[in-house]
Amino acid sequence: MSRPPGHGPGFEARRRKIIDTAASLFAQQGYAATSINDLGRAVGLAKGALYYYIGSKENVLIEIQSRVLGPLLARAKEIAALDEVPLLRLRLLSESLLTIIFRRLDHIWVYEHDYRSLADDHIRVLLVQRAEFEVLVRDLFKDAARHGGFRTTPPRLATLQFLNLHNHTYQWVKPGGQWDATQLSREYCHTLLRGFGAPDTDLRDMEEKTAAFKRDCPDLPLDPEEEWMPIYAAS
Repeated sequence: MSRPPGHGPGFEARRRKIIDTAASLFAQQGYAATSINDLGRAVGLAKGALYYYIGSKENVLIEIQSRVLGPLLARAKEIAALDEVPLLRLRLLSESLLTIIFRRLDHIWVYEHDYRSLADDHIRVLLVQRAEFEVLVRDLFKDAARHGGFRTTPPRLATLQFLNLHNHTYQWVKPGGQWDATQLSREYCHTLLRGFGAPDTDLRDMEEKTAAFKRDCPDLPLDPEEEWMPIYAAS
């Protein structure tokens, strides 16, 4: 994406650092309780210079939401479209979701707690995207039931169980701690797939299939793209 007129070569890198700092502050003390002056002091910029990079405080909140949901939704669509059995696609989606949680813990906290501070039109966009992600998960559960891998379960209830198990991880996981995204995904899916599995479903080779896919398909990493497209341009 080209830089807005008048912005030097270091503009984007500096703006990203500001947004990272803002995510940390918002996660620690809340979006509403964090002022522009707080953010300016944290990054060493006066208010006017800060606005040059971010446009407004709400723009930062929009960007934080975008950094979480944009790459996750794009990766989920790619995984859902794979020509693989539904159980393997669910396992891959699980690891991709946990990967972005691990990588952006501060962003996830703000994403979960402060989205209601957005203007109504931005909330509507966010909720539409969240619903789109949930539909992808629900359709994978439907596919698994149709293919005989899962017992018949209300798809909405199955989707909520999948999301609740994953989405609360940010509240307790620690960077560099005992577990990583791959380990947690393996354990979560062991619980989920055995719980939802049809009586005659053999899940013993699921991790071998997952490892083989990751080895043979390096063009589809489970780490959502780190590059993200800003949805506003600071003036």
